[in-house]
Amino acid sequence: MRMMMRASMDTEKANELIRNGTLGKLLQESMEQIKPEAAYFTADGGRRTAYLFFDMADPSDMPVISEPFFLELGADISYTPVMNREDVQKGLSRLGR
Repeated sequence: MRMMMRASMDTEKANELIRNGTLGKLLQESMEQIKPEAAYFTADGGRRTAYLFFDMADPSDMPVISEPFFLELGADISYTPVMNREDVQKGLSRLGR
């Protein structure tokens, strides 16, 4: 299922990873593992935040995906199922109207 993961990073933990030069490596490793179709980074509510859009093959993938963000960044994480335009069109065609 296509998911959007929002990871809002703890400022102090992210600052420390920037200072010691490991934030980029952590994000690169996560991107290689998750293989998002899109990844966006911004400030949201005053915190560094990543929005990752990817296919989650099985819900049991959540711990593997989430733990680096929890452990290293103290991130608040949420998952939201999302659709692209083709998914919406497919769903609407099944309404039978």
